[in-house]
Amino acid sequence: MNIASPHSPAPVVPPAAPAQAAGIALSPALVVRLYHRNTKHRFQAYAMGPGVLDWDAQPAAFRQYPGASAVVLPLIDELDPASPLAQAMAIPFGALPAPAPAQPATLAAIGALLQLSLGLTGWKSLGPDRWAVRANPSSGNLHPVEAWVIARGVAGLADGVHHYRPEDHALECRARDLDAPAGSPRLQIALSSAMWREAWKYGERAFRYCQLDVGHAVGALRYACALLGWRLAEQRQVGTATLAARLGLDRDADFPTHRFPESEREEAEILFTIELDDLADEAAPTPSALRAAAAAAEWYGQATVLDPRPMFRWPIIGEVAVATRRADDDAPRRTLSVPCTLPATRKTAADTGTAHPSAELLLQRRSAQRFTPEYVMPRSAFADLLRALKPHAGLPWDALGDPARITLVLFIHRVEGLEPGLYVFSRDGGAAAPLLARLQQPFSPQRVEGLGDDLDLRFLQQFETVQLHRLARSLHCHQDIAANACFALGMLAPFDAVVAEDAAAYRDLFREAGLLGQVLYLQAENLGLRGTGIGCFFDDPVHELLGLDGEAFQTLYHFTVGKAVDDPRIESTPGYPAREPQRG
Repeated sequence: MNIASPHSPAPVVPPAAPAQAAGIALSPALVVRLYHRNTKHRFQAYAMGPGVLDWDAQPAAFRQYPGASAVVLPLIDELDPASPLAQAMAIPFGALPAPAPAQPATLAAIGALLQLSLGLTGWKSLGPDRWAVRANPSSGNLHPVEAWVIARGVAGLADGVHHYRPEDHALECRARDLDAPAGSPRLQIALSSAMWREAWKYGERAFRYCQLDVGHAVGALRYACALLGWRLAEQRQVGTATLAARLGLDRDADFPTHRFPESEREEAEILFTIELDDLADEAAPTPSALRAAAAAAEWYGQATVLDPRPMFRWPIIGEVAVATRRADDDAPRRTLSVPCTLPATRKTAADTGTAHPSAELLLQRRSAQRFTPEYVMPRSAFADLLRALKPHAGLPWDALGDPARITLVLFIHRVEGLEPGLYVFSRDGGAAAPLLARLQQPFSPQRVEGLGDDLDLRFLQQFETVQLHRLARSLHCHQDIAANACFALGMLAPFDAVVAEDAAAYRDLFREAGLLGQVLYLQAENLGLRGTGIGCFFDDPVHELLGLDGEAFQTLYHFTVGKAVDDPRIESTPGYPAREPQRG
């Protein structure tokens, strides 16, 4: 994900966050509003962040728990080519909305799940610099998201909590459940955020980017589950504190301590049950059961240091994290059913001879660094991409237990048959209606014909090519990538009413935006194109362009799609080169 944002210099200890400065307790909703306002980029100044970066002092990209035993997971290339699991990896990407045969919960299947969603997909080098790229994109390639597997009844894996180490594709046992009930295999997967990895570079805006990264990871997990014939069900009844306890993130003695301990801690984010069979109700955990399991478990290992000498502090990140934590809910979990309602006659990459084996495509995903400004995107490809963004396109929209809220505003530069200009795409008519009503005041939205009756794309305003180029570049922190793409887009979400009802939904909005980004990445890859997420944009100038005032709607994340131009200077090597000889 490209979030190249310059920052105004910040002191070693920035001014206190609004709630601290006031010396009073603010409501969670007000804390969220203050955070969101204070972390906007403006033409006059960027959000608070470090003035300089010492790349030699970057926080550790990987965390381990020495003292915890580890199980090395099989890689996809090590599978028997004739096995059902290996054959599932070759399912065409365009066929994924259809249910795949369910694979048994083995170490090999869990290894495939994690490799396709969170594992390393390659190493890049340019001169003396070398860095890893992963299946899930991340803001600035900093990867705050850590993954956890909670297993029961899986051969070769202890019952309990396991931390995923992507650098060597292994699970290390953090907690062994000594009294786990016998039964068929059960799996849960959880995500946490080491927020300092983002804050080190992006300062106060880092909380936004961590939530986007969680959304990207959720999308990557859901696509990988689809190949295995599994479903991913968010467990919204489990609160943040309960999840932290189950993962051991609240065990102070297990984490490094120094002057700024917040730089070493992780934030519990989200818990999923992996539905392996028809016993979904049995697999849904209760908060009390999770806390009891954590208390009775035998714990192992202590976390390695992320940053021994943090140079800055950003108290506002901690404030908004606390304000958006979810409480336990004893009500039954909600399952969001999203049936696939795409027309059977739609044209896909498979129809044009460009179908990709799903595993191959998931592992080849990259963020484009540059686009060629000459390429024109075919109209049919553009229509297929828009269809995949509709919540009734099937997966991955069933992963999150929350309705679709985001509407897309597009800066279309070069799409066959479409005039350069500003457009709005309604993914869901009901969700988009309030925004469209607001846009009718400065514009007269006209529906674009010829894309298909199921696509509600509306034309807002035409621009000269050069004018649109300058506008898109200017609004996206003066980045050429937003102007040279076939199109750029912004993700507009209802904000004020959503946050007023539930401050924790602030995370949900960004996660939906990240999930959208993951779909865009993979759909672009399947079309022979490439995408790039953009977190650096000037928030309010985007709203002003659309005639939006107040905070009823806010833009949360931007994205571009086009024909990528690769940098020949960058060398690539496999993600797990040391294990290459073992592949059959």
